[in-house]
Amino acid sequence: MSTITVPDKSVETKKKVQLKKPSRYKVVMLNDNYTTMEFVINVLINIFGQSNVEATEIMMKIHKQGRGVAGIYTFDIATTKKRHTESEAAKNGFPLKCILEKE
Repeated sequence: MSTITVPDKSVETKKKVQLKKPSRYKVVMLNDNYTTMEFVINVLINIFGQSNVEATEIMMKIHKQGRGVAGIYTFDIATTKKRHTESEAAKNGFPLKCILEKE
């Protein structure tokens, strides 16, 4: 009589990994007395993808309240948009600044 060997069929269990959503950050533009309203609107349209109407509303909020949220993104994207905005402002001779705030 022959012997039959059965391979080890132990069950491998995997832990279910809980993924959490990445933190989001507001890119807040700050008012200054030198950056033109037109430049701020152009930045909001071209860098942050706002419509002309939304960009105008955000610009007026920045002008009247001293700050306004340009957009809300994950950290890397928010940082990139902040740097791009400040770089474009500097190229055009404006002191426009942005800050990031965790949502």
